[in-house]
This record gives sequence, structure tokens and C-alpha cells, in this order.
Amino acid sequence: MAIPRTHHLRRVNLLLREFPVVALLGARQVGKSTLARQLVASRPGPTTWFDLENPADLARLADPGLELRPLRGLVVLDEIHRLPDVFPLLRVLADRPRTPARFLVLGSASPDLLRQTSETLAGRVAFHELDGFSLREVDDLERLWLRGGFPLSWLARSMPASRRWRDGFIRTFLARDVPELGCLIPSTTLRRFWTMLAHWHGQLWNGAEFGRAFGVSHTTVRRYLDLLTSVFVVRQLHPWYENVGKRPVRCCRPCADETRAPRARGDDARDRCRGVAG
Repeated sequence: MAIPRTHHLRRVNLLLREFPVVALLGARQVGKSTLARQLVASRPGPTTWFDLENPADLARLADPGLELRPLRGLVVLDEIHRLPDVFPLLRVLADRPRTPARFLVLGSASPDLLRQTSETLAGRVAFHELDGFSLREVDDLERLWLRGGFPLSWLARSMPASRRWRDGFIRTFLARDVPELGCLIPSTTLRRFWTMLAHWHGQLWNGAEFGRAFGVSHTTVRRYLDLLTSVFVVRQLHPWYENVGKRPVRCCRPCADETRAPRARGDDARDRCRGVAG
């Protein structure tokens, strides 16, 4: 069953008309490649797709300038973080007269990826963040709360199948994907921290309390929080002040995103959510 994601398709199409490079960012398995394929199917003209987790496509880009310069239309670079050296070349290609090709780059956001796009493509790139399914898209609060917004979890045949998918995703995400970003924090520590955040969902951040629980400083657990935020599995809701000088860092409300960790929070949290929604 395909869930239409019309809002995201319209937004990415708009950005591609206005910018030579568009970065579609989001957590692993949130549906970036699926959305990009839907976009390609809806657009006229030539499209070239490179999946940089495919060794054959990666080999084709051994000399990216030779491969990318002749292309016209839309060029999709999936898992762009696996080829960081391509960003300076994209700047050159984006500055060509009449923009013969536009580039859609897909990546699970990382500090390094965001830094490189900001430094080399400033003024040439637009960012669009893809979330998991929203209530507007699926219109089923009960199922969304229990399964979360990741497409494969939401669309699973049964609740046990959905939970198995989430368990497997969390395990591989923390053991493989996060270390690929250069993170040296043990996966067991990050899992405990992520679970604790699920219990803390929507409350004011208290770094000192988290630090005591993990036997580290409040600045260390803040790094944990920022890491999970940078890979789109946690959101930080910052307070709003009219005086912008008051805004930086003082406090935020961390929200465990997409996976929702319902087994950690339990049915009582779900019932409270129902009360708020009602």
C-alpha cells in the first residue's frame, strides 16, 4: 500500500525549479529514495540515478567530473555521504550557464554532510527534511502512536512484525550507521540514552540529571542529544523569546522522533497523548 506524500513532492519540485541542487535529508529508512522515485516518475525529461551504496554506481563515479558533466535533466545522487569529494564539483556544475542539469542529493543527515553542503554550495543548495508519516498523511492516531512514522514499521502486516522491524532498525542503526559518522560512543550507551529520552519526551531538558544517570558531565550528555538530533531521530524544541539574545542553548524540550519508542513509555503515555489529542 502506497501512502501519497503530496506535500513533500510539491515542495521538492518547487525547490528544484529554484535551486540547482536540492538536498533531501532525513533519518535512515524514512522513505527518501521512495519519494525521489515518485518525483522522477512525475517529471518529464531525462533522469540519471546513482545509488552510492551500489558498488557499480560508485565505480562509475571514480572520476565524477567525467561522469557528471555531460548529464542533462535531473541527476539523483542517493546516499551522497558516501562520496563527500563530489561537493566541490557540484558547485562548479551548479554555476554553469542555463543550468543544464539539476541535482537531487539524498542523505541521512550527518554533521559532516551538512557542513560540506553549507561550505561548498552556499546559495546554490536548498534543504528539505523528510519526516516519517504524519497524522495528516495516514489519519490513524492509534496506529501512528503504536508503530511510529517509519514507512516499513507503519505498513507492517501486524504489530509484532512492526515491533520486530523497529528492534532490528534500532540495533543496526546504532551499531552500524551511527559509527559510520565517526561517533565513538558505544551503541549500548546510546540505546540507553535514547530509551531514557523516550521517557523524557516533551519535558524540559535537564542535562545534569541525565549526566548523573550516565556518570558523565552534562556537556557529554548534551553531545549525545545533539548527535541523535543530527541524524533526525530526536527533535529539540527550543523556547521562543522576543529578545533573540536569550534564545541560545538555555533549555529545550527533547522529543523522541519517528520510532516513538512506545514499548518504553507504555500505554499510560499513550492514554495521556489521547487525552491531549482529544
